[in-house]
Amino acid sequence: MSEQKLQSQTVQTTGHAWDGDLQEYNNPLPVWWVYTFYVTVVFALVYWTIYPSWPFGKGWIGGLSNITYVNSDGETKTHSWNTRALLLEDMNRAAIAQKPYFDKVAAMSYAQVAKDPDMNGFILSAGKALFSDNCAPCHQAGGQGVVGFFPNLTDDDWLYGGSFDKIHETITGGRHGYMPTFSEVLSPEQIDQLANYVASLSGIDHDATKAAAGNVLFHSETAACYYCHGADAKGRKEIGSANLTDNIWLWANVPAASSAEGKVAAIRSVIASGLNKGVMPAWAGRLSPEQIKVLTVYVHELGGGQ
Repeated sequence: MSEQKLQSQTVQTTGHAWDGDLQEYNNPLPVWWVYTFYVTVVFALVYWTIYPSWPFGKGWIGGLSNITYVNSDGETKTHSWNTRALLLEDMNRAAIAQKPYFDKVAAMSYAQVAKDPDMNGFILSAGKALFSDNCAPCHQAGGQGVVGFFPNLTDDDWLYGGSFDKIHETITGGRHGYMPTFSEVLSPEQIDQLANYVASLSGIDHDATKAAAGNVLFHSETAACYYCHGADAKGRKEIGSANLTDNIWLWANVPAASSAEGKVAAIRSVIASGLNKGVMPAWAGRLSPEQIKVLTVYVHELGGGQ
């Protein structure tokens, strides 16, 4: 092999050497890698020109790409390209596609909407989307609620009534449930008697003697429980008081207790502490009347409303 060819195959050095034997090699990057790097630089420059990129003053470089769409009110909107504007475009495209169905819902009565087979699919899809976006954070995705916080919408037990009109009223104006704190007016013994009486109404094991005393107390002016829950303890929908006879529990977490004593204790805790957390916000102004109407039908069907 010639000396010239051998030199061409030898790794080049930078000319730096230490102690005579240590040398700094010069290994250039592969050509394909270098050209790939140049391509990425060009791509970045083009991207920064077309799309929003670097912060600039109080804003950013807007780029040359825009998104133009027509919203549900027929107004033309233009934004520099970004993912938020892209989402708005998609949402408005969907709103325009749904508008004829919402208009049809607005022109129909609740009974007509519920019986119209052509509207069933729309109510299911649009209602589920509205419920997921606005109601599921509290009532859960399936409407089963959370004991102690949010009502179950699937059990056909309606505090304020399960008719279309009542559900519409609840969604539109919201609700604020309240129960006074009885620990301030009743002794621990009396509260225990009431708890045993309430347990007896739902067939829960209880102390019969205490329940008998609680029955008298329930219907007396001392506790006056009958005033809100009714003389039959089945509640009053006009004020949203609970039915105490159906073994369905919202505020007292009776289902979680494994023993009769635990169930009575859960009831006793609610009586003693009272309630001031049954708050549902009003959705009027947040949702359109048509959206509230669709949501009303959807919630009505969740619980087999009245």
